[in-house]
Amino acid sequence: MVADTVIEITGPSGGAHWKVKDRREEHLRTRLTRRRIAAAALSAGLAIVGFSVPSASADVPPPEAGWTLTFSDDFTGAAGAGPSSEWITDTGTSYPGGPPNWGTGEIQTYTSDPANLAHDGDGNLKITPRRDAAGNWTSARIETQRTDFKAAAGGVLRIEARLQVSNVAGEAALGYWPAFWALGSPYRGNYQNWPSIGEFDVMENVNGKNETHGVLHCDVAPGGSCNEMTGLGGSRPCPDVACQARFHTYRFEWDRTSPTEELRWYVDGKQFHSVSESQISPAAWQNMTSHEGYFLLLNVAMGGAFPNGDSGTTTPNPATEPGHPMLVDYVAVYNR
Repeated sequence: MVADTVIEITGPSGGAHWKVKDRREEHLRTRLTRRRIAAAALSAGLAIVGFSVPSASADVPPPEAGWTLTFSDDFTGAAGAGPSSEWITDTGTSYPGGPPNWGTGEIQTYTSDPANLAHDGDGNLKITPRRDAAGNWTSARIETQRTDFKAAAGGVLRIEARLQVSNVAGEAALGYWPAFWALGSPYRGNYQNWPSIGEFDVMENVNGKNETHGVLHCDVAPGGSCNEMTGLGGSRPCPDVACQARFHTYRFEWDRTSPTEELRWYVDGKQFHSVSESQISPAAWQNMTSHEGYFLLLNVAMGGAFPNGDSGTTTPNPATEPGHPMLVDYVAVYNR
């Protein structure tokens, strides 16, 4: 992390008029234009003393040496516009012929309504759970058209997103379940072959807790190499500032550079979980890695079995507050 960055603008008398601090990740660059802020300051008769813009929005990081940017979306659409054609918007309470309630016991209905799913005009996609007067919940879920995200033999796949989970906590957050994840391509159109096709949960956050979860689902359910229905998971608090309080970068890597492959999970560059090929049965590993690849998903569910597994669901109650969005700054896939 870099040190706090500051905008400081002073009036003609020299007194401080505006000062803002923001801790930010080293590689992130703001989309806000200095010209716009400078023009506003000058028109108000103010002088800019120091200039470094804190922003909720940042460019997709360019690939590091040896890496290739395979896919990205930085969500720069106009306010109110839906996702680009790179994405499919899921609607309803299940896939056609798939398990009810999306297979997880969540209670919301997904829609394409801009009230649930839209760009915010500031470089973010906004997924907002809402509740109507009758107590019915709606939200949104999208998935990439592409289903071929995969680590090449001898290579590494990196799936990454910079986002802020729903900024709500305590009783008001009960039932919130924002997620960024990937499903094996054979699931599309089948909907009965989970978990054998593999699922990489890059980021899951529940009930407004300052905790990010990374989980692998595979093999058979219940039981199997991935201990279904729970999966093989790890978690940690978000570094420095709570997950709900600001944007963090969530990353998953599939590393095939060694004879024994490895999966790794990170938040803000800090690894907190890994699964080795040696932990999974050979047949299960083959089933989840030998197909075309994976597609990516972003959603905010309400209610559902996670993190309680088979022990029951977490359901919103009357104290749960609607209207707290997950903001997604960018999604990127890199290969090395």
